[in-house]
Amino acid sequence: MEQSKVKSEGKVYICGAGPGDADLLTIKTSKLLSRCDIILYDRLVNKKILDLASQRSKKIYVGRESGDPTVNQKITNELMVKYTDEGKKVMRLKGGDPFIFGRGGEEAEFLSSKNIRYEIVPGISSLNGSATYAGIPLTHREHSSSIILLTGHESIDKKKTSINWKSVAKAADTIVIFMGLEQLAKICRKLVASGLTENTKIAVIENATSNEQRVIVGNLNNIEKKVKEKKVQSPSIIIIGKVVGIQNKIDWFPPKN
Repeated sequence: MEQSKVKSEGKVYICGAGPGDADLLTIKTSKLLSRCDIILYDRLVNKKILDLASQRSKKIYVGRESGDPTVNQKITNELMVKYTDEGKKVMRLKGGDPFIFGRGGEEAEFLSSKNIRYEIVPGISSLNGSATYAGIPLTHREHSSSIILLTGHESIDKKKTSINWKSVAKAADTIVIFMGLEQLAKICRKLVASGLTENTKIAVIENATSNEQRVIVGNLNNIEKKVKEKKVQSPSIIIIGKVVGIQNKIDWFPPKN
């Protein structure tokens, strides 16, 4: 943005709240919570984090539910404009990291187009937060030298998927899928059809890093049945690859002592 065109009244801080455990919040975001006038927060933000905000701040839920994400984002954008025009400091608080399937890039583009000042503060993503708390190292010298990250829930505006599953199956040692629980059966079928064996290890991590965390481990042939039996729900992260095979050795959360 050209500084001469930037509005001077207010500012937006696009911040990551981390994957669930409130103690994983960054120091920088914690400090900003006590300074911001408006908190626009998402569905997966731990309520304990919101308690860190100043008592004078106004907290507004803008979490996106299934059904109409386009309208919801429009409302969020309008609120950011409204409050910065009033000279307010606005925090746009997102679960995980704002730049990893968090629409942070889209919102930064929008703010730039409106000449609104903004700052981006990263957070611990569900990518590494869920894996670490599940005892699954995403990389391992013996099992994984590469990672690929996918979404199981693409934009509703897309006419067809942009994911080349045949390439995905061969592209990396470890595959991590966000928002893929509803498509789990289809994902497993596509990966097997693309060359992975039915015995390939897979883990589904529900409510990662929270006291409600559950880790369901299986293979591409039986994971759907296991997930249904356990009645696993979103939010869940899917991890596929040999590294899942050592989860039982280093499963540490919740702490055993």
